[in-house]
Amino acid sequence: MPIRQEDHLMPLDPNEKIRVLAVAGARPNFMKIAPLMHEFARRPDRFEPVLVHTGQHYDKAMSESFFEDLGIPQPDVNLGVGSGSHGQQTAQVLMKIEELLIERRPHAVLVVGDVNSTIAAALAAVKLDIPVAHVEAGLRSWDRKMPEEINRVLTDSVSHWLFTTEPSAEENLLREGVAPEKIHFVGNVMIDTLLAHQERARELDTLARLGLSPHSYAVLTLHRPSNVDSAERLIRLFEVLGRLNKELPVIFPIHPRTAHAIEANLGGLKPDLHLTDPLGYLDFLRLLTDAQMVLTDSGGIQEETTALGVPCLTLRNSTERPVTVTEGTNRIVGTDPAAIETAIADLRNGPAGEKNGRRPALWDGRAAARIVDILERDFSERELDKV
Repeated sequence: MPIRQEDHLMPLDPNEKIRVLAVAGARPNFMKIAPLMHEFARRPDRFEPVLVHTGQHYDKAMSESFFEDLGIPQPDVNLGVGSGSHGQQTAQVLMKIEELLIERRPHAVLVVGDVNSTIAAALAAVKLDIPVAHVEAGLRSWDRKMPEEINRVLTDSVSHWLFTTEPSAEENLLREGVAPEKIHFVGNVMIDTLLAHQERARELDTLARLGLSPHSYAVLTLHRPSNVDSAERLIRLFEVLGRLNKELPVIFPIHPRTAHAIEANLGGLKPDLHLTDPLGYLDFLRLLTDAQMVLTDSGGIQEETTALGVPCLTLRNSTERPVTVTEGTNRIVGTDPAAIETAIADLRNGPAGEKNGRRPALWDGRAAARIVDILERDFSERELDKV
């Protein structure tokens, strides 16, 4: 039997706006929150959003530039949490956002993704009896060693609305006992952002600035602890990718966490790759669009390459986004150098367009509108119930 949570939606007074506290903290969150903030702005008579930046990512390349690139208004509140261990960071967000929730008294808290800010905001809200909307719910890698997996599972368990991006997510939630009426298949807000900004990105001179020609380079991203915190694994990855770089430039916008890991674990030894600083959203989208292939351990990039039709090799042993494999351009290759080399050879030597894939259902640029429609409907019904 499904476990049914009580309905804690706060009654609305007639003509009262729906106060939604939307929380973002890390780079992937900003791409997900942007279309939602734009959709709230289209309905000023019904919604009063409050955008909270927790400060989990706080440098310009990982934070500020995204607000500029995506046209998001500056946050109403910045909690300024900064870096720290998982426990420290989660605790800081939880404590600071609790004070804000008591002060602002929102009707709902909206969280996205699976970072520490996501679970901290969700826990603070639910303990104050404020319903939580989780965007990108139900994704599972089945690897509890991933901090993001713990954040996903716990956030889903306390959320009132669970907005999913692909059918497997709903299957996972139902298996875990979530009431079916709480689950809503709406599509992918990351792809809303990609489609909205694709033409702007194409106009940039990113490739020229990096000395690249379309379809004649690879893109690499690495940031997961399972990859970058192991000196042995990092050396093996850099060796195989360095061999690829001799044939095809491998562009590596280096994540601050990865830069620190290289310094700490490899004594600052630089990989034989084309290193760049972190790129803003539009520059990175331009880079992805015309890549011959992408190698990554990022979940979001698996989705973006699927939407773009760009072949992707995922340097992990599992994915929480299986639709990118079954329908998209993604292939899970793990971290064994021989397997990675074989996958690279398959892509480079196979027929052109062999791994084009297709864009999954509802990845159509309308996910944010569906989410806000559901929130508006549910609060409107509560308003009618009160009457």
